Amino acid sequence: MTGLPNAFTERMGRQLGKGLQDFLRAMEEAPVRGIRMNVRKPFEGADDFTAGERIPWAEDGYYLPADSIAGATIFHEAGAFYLQEPAAMLPAEVLNPQPGETILDLCAAPGGKSTQIGLKMAGEGLLISNEPVPKRAAILSRNMERMGIPNSVVISTWPEKIPGSWDGLFDGVLADVPCSGEGMFRREPETRAEWSPEKAAGCAKRQAEILEEAARLVRDGGRLVYSTCTYNPEENEENVLRFLKKHPEFEPESFSLPGAESRNGMLLCLPHQMKGEGQFAALLRKKGSGESRPMQMPFDPATKEELKLLQETIPGIREANRKIGNTLIRIPACPELKGIRVIRAGLQIAEIRGKNLIPDHAAALCFAEYGLQCAELDADTAQRYIAGEEIPGEAKGWVILKYRGIAVGWGKGSSGTIKNHYPKGLRKDRILTNP
Repeated sequence: MTGLPNAFTERMGRQLGKGLQDFLRAMEEAPVRGIRMNVRKPFEGADDFTAGERIPWAEDGYYLPADSIAGATIFHEAGAFYLQEPAAMLPAEVLNPQPGETILDLCAAPGGKSTQIGLKMAGEGLLISNEPVPKRAAILSRNMERMGIPNSVVISTWPEKIPGSWDGLFDGVLADVPCSGEGMFRREPETRAEWSPEKAAGCAKRQAEILEEAARLVRDGGRLVYSTCTYNPEENEENVLRFLKKHPEFEPESFSLPGAESRNGMLLCLPHQMKGEGQFAALLRKKGSGESRPMQMPFDPATKEELKLLQETIPGIREANRKIGNTLIRIPACPELKGIRVIRAGLQIAEIRGKNLIPDHAAALCFAEYGLQCAELDADTAQRYIAGEEIPGEAKGWVILKYRGIAVGWGKGSSGTIKNHYPKGLRKDRILTNP
């Protein structure tokens, strides 16, 4: 294992004093793993994944054994859970999003915190998840789809490019900013060689710029959570204190979660004090009181003919309310999206192809609990389905295919067979059907 950089160890000595040796011993231990269950997707066998110790500060979070193969299972592909480092679950819990709110995750990829926020919102309100780097934004979009978050709009823009019309719009903003990554030194030892004091100082400067952009987007009375995965005070507490000095309209707000309490609104997770990797979170409240401003419905409305075709093709499916090109979607009211690159607009329901309609994979992963036609697969057939094969089945028309009660995708049944509509880009020749 690559040793810790000398400059880092020296700084941590100044930072921790007598606690340094405990910290250094913890840094040589194995990293901690976690799993966060998707409460919207119960399935038979979930207990096999939740047998470990609960993560105290994270609702529906559990510690995972180091040798867990949960990520290689069909349940992961179906969005039954998200594999997430335990301390990384802190910022979304501190933000405490509520159903019906308007929330922005400013630096959201790969999606752990955004999916956590989305599940807490229970499909009500608006969650905008932003990732400036297009390739990372695509990963974010896929994870929002996989976890079945219906009220999310995924965008890709730099924080400073977010239009002024969004100022003061959000009940809550999460700014989980890029950082020097000291909190990943155990999990990804190669990052130790990439670290330098100069890099950390550069990160602190960019973080302050992002924090400025985040602040303008918070409504009066709203809240802002600033977080990093580093131990560095320059990127953490000092950045927050500089911000508060410049912005007297914000004040730190204490928070208390099981096993994670802060009286001054700031908390640093250290591996010898909390069972997790490095994470910093600060809760800042904007003074005053206010409510989210009215927003608009983007894109063109779906026509009566299109909605009729949708219901005739898939009886009982929830209605679309908008369309993009030939794709029917369901989306909450949004701020102005003109000039912003939209990666995923709400929930994609179906694509119209001439006189036919093809349901979208996202709809299967989100709508399975609404009483649509479903068929249960056994382990062998589920593996064949994920590999892209046609499978036997008596269903007629579009059917949601399930394994142990959790939806995995669409098929179309006719004459004793079900044609495979699992997305080609997601197919796997081998998938585990047991944990």
